Amino acid sequence: MTSEQRLFARQLRANQTDVEGRLWQALRGRRLQGLKFRRQVPLLAYTVDFVCLEKRLVIELDGKQHDWHREYDEERTAAIEASGFAVLRFTNEQLKGDLDPVLQEILRAAFLHD
Repeated sequence: MTSEQRLFARQLRANQTDVEGRLWQALRGRRLQGLKFRRQVPLLAYTVDFVCLEKRLVIELDGKQHDWHREYDEERTAAIEASGFAVLRFTNEQLKGDLDPVLQEILRAAFLHD
């Protein structure tokens, strides 16, 4: 991890979106079944939105800009999965509604291999 990656991640944490903040409130401090999540973490050559290192689970939130960068997102997901992480993607719209289905999907993925 380079110092540029760390600085970029720090900037993203300081300027989180409303939906990132909403999900972070549900995940931080081991609030979701004791799972330790970190946000805006450099991983490989990328900065992922949320990661649970213990479960090797990455959570990515997709806003409107992801419609324009779909191919890049697919390549990024493939690279992260090739390194042994599972990747869950949620749209901003999913997070603006009822958060419970999103949290249930995260739990299902986290404990899938236990």
